[in-house]
Amino acid sequence: MRYRTIALWFLLVALPCYALDQWTKRLVSSRMDIGDGFTVIPGFFDIIHTRNTGAAFGILQGLPEQYRIWLFGSMTIVACVLLVLVFTRTGDSSWTMSAVLSLVIAGALGNLTDRLLHGEVVDFLSLHVGRFRWPTFNMADTWITLGMAGLLARTFLFRPGAGPPPTPRA
Repeated sequence: MRYRTIALWFLLVALPCYALDQWTKRLVSSRMDIGDGFTVIPGFFDIIHTRNTGAAFGILQGLPEQYRIWLFGSMTIVACVLLVLVFTRTGDSSWTMSAVLSLVIAGALGNLTDRLLHGEVVDFLSLHVGRFRWPTFNMADTWITLGMAGLLARTFLFRPGAGPPPTPRA
């Protein structure tokens, strides 16, 4: 039964999120040169075509390509397998747990696809406020972040059977 649930959530959440990630990356890659960009919301949001050879925020960019691909590829596959094991072994098949794990898997597979196809990840979403600029990211990074935030909230704030979190007093 759990494997059917995993398959259903993969089809309903992970696959469409993965497809949207790959479509947006192809759209940016095919229509913009690396380094090109345009403003969407002045002073806040730009689309800028960049590439990331490292992990999150460019960590480990200095590693030779053959090591980066194997390291990041192996880490992604292990993480996805662990997420499926968590899903199947915890007994928590709630829609929130299913959705957050599907988001993380979709994002991980989206960035893995880039690494295998290009040797690097296509990034293009750029948020900034004043002089503060967040590192450029993509839809896969968004899915991973939303999934992990949901997983943390589910784990620490909304424990099954515990009821809603207490209201803070002023």
